[in-house]
Amino acid sequence: MSNWKINSWRDYPVKHVPDYPDQAELDQVLNKIRTFPPLVFAGETRHLKSQLADVVDGKAFLLQGGDCAESFAEFNPDYIRDTFKLILQMSLVLTYSASLPVVKVGRIAGQFSKPRSSPVEVKDGVELPSYLGDNINGIEFNEKARIPDPKRLFKAYSQAAATLNLIRAFSHGGFADLKKVHTWNLGFIKNTPEAKKFKELEDNIEKALAFMDACGINSDFNRRLKTVNFWTSHEGLHLPYEEAMTRTDSTTGENHDTSAHFVWIGDRTRQLDGGHVEFCRGIENPIGIKCGPTLEPQDLINLCNKINPQNEKGKITLISRFGHDKVSKFLPKLIRAIKKEGLNVIWSCDPCHGNTIKATSGFKTRPFNDVLKEVKNVFECHQSEGSYAGGLHIELTGQNVTECTGGAQKITDEDLSSRYHTHCDPRLNANQALELAFLISDEIKKNSSYSKNAVQAAS
Repeated sequence: MSNWKINSWRDYPVKHVPDYPDQAELDQVLNKIRTFPPLVFAGETRHLKSQLADVVDGKAFLLQGGDCAESFAEFNPDYIRDTFKLILQMSLVLTYSASLPVVKVGRIAGQFSKPRSSPVEVKDGVELPSYLGDNINGIEFNEKARIPDPKRLFKAYSQAAATLNLIRAFSHGGFADLKKVHTWNLGFIKNTPEAKKFKELEDNIEKALAFMDACGINSDFNRRLKTVNFWTSHEGLHLPYEEAMTRTDSTTGENHDTSAHFVWIGDRTRQLDGGHVEFCRGIENPIGIKCGPTLEPQDLINLCNKINPQNEKGKITLISRFGHDKVSKFLPKLIRAIKKEGLNVIWSCDPCHGNTIKATSGFKTRPFNDVLKEVKNVFECHQSEGSYAGGLHIELTGQNVTECTGGAQKITDEDLSSRYHTHCDPRLNANQALELAFLISDEIKKNSSYSKNAVQAAS
């Protein structure tokens, strides 16, 4: 790493980084952010990486989920709480059903910037720059709002800090105590099939806790029963901001991006000779790499070797996002290439981004059945290739939105307009996300059992 510097990414071509009209103002903002406290700490990053190493070995499962793009307008403690609740619910379903610990990572406290398929947006014959996320420009369709404004980075930092503060309070202040699992229910799912299933799971957990309590094992003496580790992540797209948030750990000399515990490189920015890969190869954070249909096996190997030359477990998470009808064509050859090279990676499934369509009503949506099909097809591919499907990466919200069609609620194209609130891509609502957790829990159990047998055979 002797030839890497915090700003060496600037010597490489970079895609999807905003073009600010006033470079001097941007530099002034970034210099100020460099003096701000870190949002996360090096020790936390190392702890997450050790948990992710267990996922590589098939001893845990990664659940990563949250908003498509956080917004300033919808910043609300209740929304943060409900997203946190939902991920706790999903992880409990997966842990109980598959008998595996779940590493919980939110797309939260910094998931603002979004790459767009087009640099411009046209409405009623008027062309303006595309909305790029609230930390860059405004979603309002007018010329002033769409000009990138460096001062928005201050508000993004402030919101991320407040969000993290609340998450830490929820995680370690008693809210996550398993004895309070009944308080995690979201009001609008009470009369759904998922609510009934979750109530049965609650009852079983309550019986198990009563037995443990009789044996002297309870949250008064075992901290792990009343707290959870909850990590943050976002796409490391806005490289000037990520650079400003990167600090050198005084105890080790390592460089950590302190804007989040985990950052990922998008399918549009994973060029081997690009600035995003260059930046990520020098930081110690766990790194995700989105893998789409255009990714060639050798390019994936080169990416892994460049970002993780020591083949460290827990460093790389490969997030496949093909679309339900393309998984069987593209995923197996990537799995084979990684296995042949002996690379230590987590294979995670993003079933959302490849299944986005435009409904007849004009809204972008994701059919729930297509999301489920992609997950099932991914698990089938890994089982047939003798690999471990170790993660799920989804866009979700704890709010009762109508953005994705289908599921037990039977949301139709006509329903989308009633509660379509996303600032960018459609999200699964709490009901759909919990339904997905129940539907795939058996797949995780089968895949985990296969993985453990394969590891034991290899050893």
